[in-house]
Amino acid sequence: MTFPYTGEQLGRLRDLGAAEGELGATFPGFPERDKAFLVLRKKLAASVRREIGLCFQNGARPPVETISETLCRSLSGLGFVQVSTPVIMSRARLVKMGLEGDPLLADQVFWLDEKRCLRPMLAPHLYEYMLDVQRLRPGKVFGLFEVGPCFRKESQGSRHSGEFTMLNLVEVGLPEETREARLEALAARLLGDVSLGGWSLETTDSSVYGRTVDIVDKNGLELASCSMGPHPLDKAWGFEGTWLGIGLGLERLAMSLAGLDRLSPVARGFGRVAGRTLSL
Repeated sequence: MTFPYTGEQLGRLRDLGAAEGELGATFPGFPERDKAFLVLRKKLAASVRREIGLCFQNGARPPVETISETLCRSLSGLGFVQVSTPVIMSRARLVKMGLEGDPLLADQVFWLDEKRCLRPMLAPHLYEYMLDVQRLRPGKVFGLFEVGPCFRKESQGSRHSGEFTMLNLVEVGLPEETREARLEALAARLLGDVSLGGWSLETTDSSVYGRTVDIVDKNGLELASCSMGPHPLDKAWGFEGTWLGIGLGLERLAMSLAGLDRLSPVARGFGRVAGRTLSL
């Protein structure tokens, strides 16, 4: 009989950045296990101290911020225009997204009062921009994107957070037959620019958009949801035309790039510098 690390020990070692091979070690008895834990913890803590020192020498930033900067630069280079909209969203806009027909989403919303909430998604505000820009540039192909925090009462698990960062892009006016190829090309461009390999596209169903295409990493982690229009939701907004959209979760992307099995090291919070724990 052999003994693995305890749950508490595994949590501490993961927090210090232990590799999966180190976490899977087993031992002939409790004394050997506890001694190995102390030795490994000390080694990992020393490594984290050195990394924190380098962070302050080099002016490190949170992983999500560096990813966001790379993706914004990439999209701007493709001619997409970045917008910035309010974090507070009206109930009327969510209703247009089918809120009342989706009780699960309604239960996840952080309501401020009867008419306002913290935005659970970026798409409603982008719809507003799509309408305005299409009015001013009829018949033109154009792209818009926004990066910012969203809020949902998510189930508290290792891959969820009540506050997370989304990048939502939309490209309007493409010929209908070119949308799927363009969507795949945009995904390849963005994920290539952050050096993520092994991802794939999977067709699925969304409570808001119906049939969608998800971007998943090599371990099956959903990174983004993609959709295309004309779409039944367009009618509520008075929008007519073709479009494609990608909603990318940046914490999920940071988690995948770092090879992590949980979101907390890259999520908004306290006690970390550039993803490294300060609890040493």
